[in-house]
Amino acid sequence: MTWQFSLAGLFVGILVGMTGMGGGSLMTPILILVFGFDAKVAVGTDILHGAVFKSFGAVRHRMLGTVHARLALWMLLGSAPLSLVGVQIASGFGDGTDSAMGRVVGGALILGGLGFLAKTFISGRADDAPFLLRPRDRAIAVLIGAVCGFVVGLTSVGSGTFFGLAMLLVYPLTAQKIVGTDIFHAAALLWVASFGHLVRGNVNLHATAWLLIGSIPGILLASKLPLHIPDRPLRLGLAAVLGLSGLKLVNFPEATYVLGVGVVLTLSALGWWAFAAMRAPRAVTARVYD
Repeated sequence: MTWQFSLAGLFVGILVGMTGMGGGSLMTPILILVFGFDAKVAVGTDILHGAVFKSFGAVRHRMLGTVHARLALWMLLGSAPLSLVGVQIASGFGDGTDSAMGRVVGGALILGGLGFLAKTFISGRADDAPFLLRPRDRAIAVLIGAVCGFVVGLTSVGSGTFFGLAMLLVYPLTAQKIVGTDIFHAAALLWVASFGHLVRGNVNLHATAWLLIGSIPGILLASKLPLHIPDRPLRLGLAAVLGLSGLKLVNFPEATYVLGVGVVLTLSALGWWAFAAMRAPRAVTARVYD
């Protein structure tokens, strides 16, 4: 099984590029529910995939000046060591897609869906005035890093959701700087957590390589797509799919059918908007020349 991984990576890369959602929130349930991975191997594989994947974005945001490097460093002081604690606990769970580890990931996905939903309706401040960290801000950053880093190391969920939401709620940064700081910090954190999972044997290197073959071109393609897909409806649909995936993993009754309906509705809406966008350029061009 090779090209199927690349196709899944391409799909996730495009969605991450369109929405800014963390890849772990999408890839981990795909690896478990579609490819039948053991839950902790899915987590470790996705964390290593995310470390490589997000490093490209981290470099790009650093070049654009949309990273608050000091804030990212203080969060990393809390997140890096606690992520390894999460790795240690994850490695102690039994094998199988229906294991207790699968239910833990399911719970994190439900929280991740709710967090992504909240991020959809919250925006950063309008101006980009310098923000100097006070001792209180540093302490909060370490605490945010510790709590969310533990969740990321344990489940791979949250590097693109929980940290961004916490920064939106606590720090006076623009949306662009929050995204850049989030990605920059996540790249560093995921390298630490992926090392822990590699040492524990929780990573499928074959799958990781093939996922990257699809996901890296996918996120680059998303940045160049001429399609204008409404951001908020797409985010709402993905938040619903995350929550439903979590319900499936925690063995909620009839979750399979509900998840199937949710995925079909989300993909149908995405297809409808893409079709409408493909027909729009001619009309737009006419308005430009009028």
